[in-house]
Amino acid sequence: MTERKVRVRFAPSPTGALHIGGVRTALYNYLFARQHGGELVFRIEDTDSNRFVPGAEEYIIESFKWLGIRFDEGVSFGGNYGPYRQSERRDIYKQYVRQLLDAGKAYIAFDTPEELEAKRQTVANFQYDAHTRMEMRNSLTIPADEVERMIADGQQYVVRFKIEPGVSVHVDDLIRGDVRIMSDILDDKVLYKSADELPTYHLANIVDDHLMEITHVIRGEEWLPSAPLHVLLYQAFGWADTMPRFAHLPLLLKPEGKGKLSKRDGDRLGFPVFPLEWHDPKTGEVSSGYREAGYFPEAVINFLAFLGWNPGTEQEIYSLDELSQLFDITKCSKAGARFDYQKGMWFNHEYVLRKSAEEIAALFEPEVRSHGVDEPMERIVKVVAMMKDRVTFVKELWPLCSFFFEAPCQYDEKTRKKRWKEESAQQLTELAEVLCGIDDFSVEGQEPVVEHWIEEKGYKLGNIMNAWRLALVGEGKGPGMFDISAYLGKEETIRRIERAVQVLG
Repeated sequence: MTERKVRVRFAPSPTGALHIGGVRTALYNYLFARQHGGELVFRIEDTDSNRFVPGAEEYIIESFKWLGIRFDEGVSFGGNYGPYRQSERRDIYKQYVRQLLDAGKAYIAFDTPEELEAKRQTVANFQYDAHTRMEMRNSLTIPADEVERMIADGQQYVVRFKIEPGVSVHVDDLIRGDVRIMSDILDDKVLYKSADELPTYHLANIVDDHLMEITHVIRGEEWLPSAPLHVLLYQAFGWADTMPRFAHLPLLLKPEGKGKLSKRDGDRLGFPVFPLEWHDPKTGEVSSGYREAGYFPEAVINFLAFLGWNPGTEQEIYSLDELSQLFDITKCSKAGARFDYQKGMWFNHEYVLRKSAEEIAALFEPEVRSHGVDEPMERIVKVVAMMKDRVTFVKELWPLCSFFFEAPCQYDEKTRKKRWKEESAQQLTELAEVLCGIDDFSVEGQEPVVEHWIEEKGYKLGNIMNAWRLALVGEGKGPGMFDISAYLGKEETIRRIERAVQVLG
């Protein structure tokens, strides 16, 4: 048999914001496809019309655009296997529902939600299956002509998959190996609902994967219980030879405690669980996103790639192309991956360090301008070069760097008590005179002259520098004093010293 071209898919439901766990699933599909020279399909699974949320589909597409995860075909990308939105494939699914019914692999059931609930109340652990189906209202217990009449009268029904007991079902999983379960524990899942003429996830998923020639299904561990049913459906259609290989990824776990990661964890600990900020059209609630929180997309990608897999090297920073070359789906962990959001922040800091001062300055400039600062871009770049190693996010730069652009209008009281000595006013007045006489006001021009003066006067270096910092910055922060004064220039440096002496006394 000729080897098929690798084709994988990411198929979210447009029911709200894209959870970060879904982003990781898409990323692993992307890496797998790229590594094998394959294709990544973007499909929208919108068969549950009750849960549809306006704007969700556009949000998902925008998220991947920001992250740099590119799809080869699908909704909004085109391709030869469309339509890629399940709500537009109704007629296709109906053919396959009829195929299962005609082959006796499925049956029509008329049980109302009330009748099913009543059964659950009277029968402990009730399951619609081989042991109970003959007690229910379905085409196995109702004469064929009566079934036809009920359908003609417009009675709502569902189509259920007829699962035979006593079958050992094998799921060939790239991460978990050969998973076996007995069919007895499966219920006769609903495959189609007449109410909206749409299939459920189980049928649509199988039919689409087959018709779109999907070779590998890489998805979250939460779908593992569905895998045996999907194997049986492939067999029922006679498609066993083209059944995709499965890979069920480990769950993303809470940063602390037990259970899987939820939005509540992010709200409680202050980190996003969505790629972009999400405005819920139903509730009006706004949820934070990685983009708006100031993360670089590369940092998010790098962080997510290591949640459940790692290349086994000491290196931690990789480009998407490098990750694609190294990725090995079989090396993914079976155990859940703890969501260490602080590691995500570490990755972002690393990318701040790796990006040039010019790149960071371009992102920082709008914030600088918003404060009415008119400094030329090359001056902003100089500040960023001095300060970027101190921040995790670009948005943290202004509180750290504002003194470069705006003279302090007040002085931190705690620093003043600690650093401004009785003799500081006199010493800084002398320092201003020394600085006034320096022609070369670069770091190299100032440093030897000032240090010589301090030594000659017998002053304590720390006392001078700490008081000088308070005068120029307004508090005890910033890079080296000569770096600050060289940037500010002679005139502004002396002006700030004189004002500090006047105010602090």
